[in-house]
Amino acid sequence: MSTINLNGAVQQRVRSERPAACLSFARSIMLIARREFRDALSSKWFLLYTFAFTTLAIGVSFLSLAGSGEHGFAGFGKTAAGLLNLIMLVVPLMALTAGAGSIAGERERGTLLYLLAQPLSRTELLLGKFVGLAIALICSLCIGFGLSAGLLAWRAGGVGAGAFLMLVVFTSVLALSMLSVGVLISVQSRRAGVATGISLFVWLGLVFLSDLGLMAGTVLFKLRVQEVFALAIINPLQAFKMNVIVNLNASLDVLGPVGMYASNEFGGSLPWLLTSVITLWCVLPLALAILIFRKRGGI
Repeated sequence: MSTINLNGAVQQRVRSERPAACLSFARSIMLIARREFRDALSSKWFLLYTFAFTTLAIGVSFLSLAGSGEHGFAGFGKTAAGLLNLIMLVVPLMALTAGAGSIAGERERGTLLYLLAQPLSRTELLLGKFVGLAIALICSLCIGFGLSAGLLAWRAGGVGAGAFLMLVVFTSVLALSMLSVGVLISVQSRRAGVATGISLFVWLGLVFLSDLGLMAGTVLFKLRVQEVFALAIINPLQAFKMNVIVNLNASLDVLGPVGMYASNEFGGSLPWLLTSVITLWCVLPLALAILIFRKRGGI
């Protein structure tokens, strides 16, 4: 009878400790995230990227209005389509370089050892830095998108704003996926300069493989349309592009045989497939970065 009571007391104690442990885990992550967010707001890269993206977004909005006669959906719809290629170039660069300096920068400055000496785990530290940078990136994007949307609403009304909002959501997910890759690069780099260089190389590779690389590979290796489609959706930039086009209610025929194959083969499930691919790019590199960072013996 006493054994039963003892086991019950132990189980009750374990159940009471679980919420406290989860609360402590979340609190540690938010403390690091708050610090990282403040550092990002005061850094030159945040100001530069925010200014550049905002300027380009407003410029595209002006061009869209000039070409649409300032009529409702044409303004929002054409701006969303016009911003697509801009986003594919600028946003991955923003996120990759931001993530690349997260751990490597702390390691190079000698502050990583101080952070690891605090009462928090390596997982909490890495997740906190990721969350802080993610919030800073999304704030940067929202400033650009917000000013662009304000201009469109002022000059063209609010009709078709749903397409623009959808673009904002997908762009945020793309930014998180590239930030995840940047953090993975940072975890394995000793110096921030090396991590930034690798992230730029990855950015160039993804941009090149999104369009020109696929066309060159198709011609050179005589790839079938199924193989080209598989290579296309593996690339998060291309998956993002196809997902935006599909959700804008546009036809994928503009992408040629690959778009036609995707529409015919997957139909209504294509948006879910593309969204799943981009989500995996958010989760898998970050999970791998956490695993490597936890198993790393030194700093």
